[in-house]
Amino acid sequence: MYDDSDMKEYKIKKKRKDMEVSGTEEERNGESEDSRVRNAADGEEKKGDGTKKEPENLSEEDSHIKEMGAMPLEGKEQHRIELLTIIGEIEGHEAVSGNTKATKYEHLLPKLAQIENSCEVDGVLILLNTLGGDVEAGLAIAEMIASLSKPTVSLVLGGSHSIGGPLAVSSDYSFIVPSGTMIIHPVRSSGMFIGVMQSLRNMERTQDRITKFLSEHSKMSQERIEELMLDSTQLVKDVGTMLEGKDAVKEGLIDEVGGIKDALKKLHEMIDQNRENTDEN
Repeated sequence: MYDDSDMKEYKIKKKRKDMEVSGTEEERNGESEDSRVRNAADGEEKKGDGTKKEPENLSEEDSHIKEMGAMPLEGKEQHRIELLTIIGEIEGHEAVSGNTKATKYEHLLPKLAQIENSCEVDGVLILLNTLGGDVEAGLAIAEMIASLSKPTVSLVLGGSHSIGGPLAVSSDYSFIVPSGTMIIHPVRSSGMFIGVMQSLRNMERTQDRITKFLSEHSKMSQERIEELMLDSTQLVKDVGTMLEGKDAVKEGLIDEVGGIKDALKKLHEMIDQNRENTDEN
């Protein structure tokens, strides 16, 4: 049998033992916490080290290409060229479906403004492979490209259809690959359409804006563009005309048939000429 004094002593010893165990766990936790703090600090030092910045920069550049289709080109000519791509559908005020590749005007317009204001860009190369899209957004991008003070060259690869036409001719000089195509067709409207004369006149005005832009930035007359646009013998399911590489040049819509080599060579020549003109002034 234990008396009261023995039980009291047992409780005191047990309490001391529990405190020692608790203290040991706290020390361990403290060491673990200190270890985590030290590891985090070491990680920050490695990030701050100049030798560790390359992967970060590569990741940012890859993200820039993925989101905007743009990247700087630096070559042996010592010219700083900005590459822009216009692909898929030209997205307007409503987002296209998630499965559709699209060019977003809210990406390109700020980028073009940045290029114009930058002292580090000498010229712009624009690659096009677009089926067209929103008229307002396409014309907005085309007007921005046309108003740049930096030399610009465009290259039509797969095709530049519909509102892609003004985008292709908006540059200072345009190329198209031999297998590339340009489609000129009348303006279409989606969604609700009110069947009154005012609706027809509005569509004619929109169409006139497109044909006028094309004629002002190419060697084609507005009358010839409208003639091709309303041709009913070319396309099976539509009204309009499809021009392949040489035909687009022959009609005066595009300046020259060529590829990336020709486009870059021309852009370098234009940059040199622009620098000479600047030095003379």
